[in-house]
Amino acid sequence: MSMEATAVQSAALAGSVNADMSIWGLFLQADFVVKAVMIGLLLASFWCWAIIFEKVRRIRRLRLQASQFEETFWSGGSLDDLFDRIGTRPVDPMSAVFSAAMREWRRSAGRSGRDSDGHQNLSERIDRVMQITLNRELDHLERYMTFLASVGSTAPFVGLFGTVWGIMNSFTAIAVSKNTSLAVVAPGIAEALFATALGLVAAIPAVIAYNKLSTDISRFAGHLEAFAGEFGAILSRQAEDGD
Repeated sequence: MSMEATAVQSAALAGSVNADMSIWGLFLQADFVVKAVMIGLLLASFWCWAIIFEKVRRIRRLRLQASQFEETFWSGGSLDDLFDRIGTRPVDPMSAVFSAAMREWRRSAGRSGRDSDGHQNLSERIDRVMQITLNRELDHLERYMTFLASVGSTAPFVGLFGTVWGIMNSFTAIAVSKNTSLAVVAPGIAEALFATALGLVAAIPAVIAYNKLSTDISRFAGHLEAFAGEFGAILSRQAEDGD
């Protein structure tokens, strides 16, 4: 082996030993593809946390608003007065379901002599408009939930891709330097494993949050459906008593 080749290998080994093994250093030293993977996973993680905080805050607020509305609804006051106070811009899903049903009720009650199809079709129309409103409100509440599910299922594989790519570069460095010392390949392997770690950092909170938020949304949906059923029965009884 010539002195020049020995000097080149020594310089490469020294550069590997002195490589910055901090998180920022691993990012700066990473390959372009591995950097792109890291940046993508970080952005996905930030966006997931933004969705999580927004959903938790919103579900908590909707529960409080629903509780306040139910307290007013079951207080024994006039439904017409409650509808007039809420107006055409309800602030929560439960009051939106109530407003949709009352709107259909007033529209039907305002017709002279009512429809010949009787109370059964009136109840069906009220149930239909409440279900449509309920589904629309739940669609708004479930917005971006698919993103959490997608990140939770794909982020580990994206990180694994960055790991495989980084390890390939490490083996390429071994072939070029013809040095099998661990100090030569350690920085590249560390960069590759860092990509996997970022994939797990993005995926684990997304999966946990998706399961928790899905359960909370399902419970809230059941609460709305129960209210819609009870309110539909109340309007049906009022229609029968009105004859």
